[in-house]
Amino acid sequence: MVGFKNRYMVMEVFLNPNRDHVGNDCIIITQFNVSKAIKESILLNFGECGLASSVGSFMVKYVNPITNTCIIRVSRGEYQKVWSAITMVRSIGNYPVTFNMLDLSGSIKACRTAALKCEELKFEQFKLMVGDRLSTDDTQRMHNYLEKIKVLEH
Repeated sequence: MVGFKNRYMVMEVFLNPNRDHVGNDCIIITQFNVSKAIKESILLNFGECGLASSVGSFMVKYVNPITNTCIIRVSRGEYQKVWSAITMVRSIGNYPVTFNMLDLSGSIKACRTAALKCEELKFEQFKLMVGDRLSTDDTQRMHNYLEKIKVLEH
């Protein structure tokens, strides 16, 4: 029996406060928000048939709202369609965003390694940016997110 082949994408979400958006609220990136925005983009750009073929194994496995990094699982046959739909996402809710691919891998193990490396570097950058305002609560939350990556399964 052959296992189901997936691709794992490590994506970075850039929040763009300079572009026009409705309201003054900042958005918090969640699995639901990211998944909904990507599915809407697939539907808009590839139609119902494209959406139906893509959602079989599509799943947002991990989201970190501190570093705005996410891991997305999709089937090997559909990853290019999903990737192109992700590049066409312009907003989550009413807040303008842009996605950047950090890594594409064929196994969860390679994805975990790449995601951990990216997350640790981004958190170091976050600590430098925040400086003295970094609380122990923020540090604990970040360590919890790193632990979530370490225990990711198929």
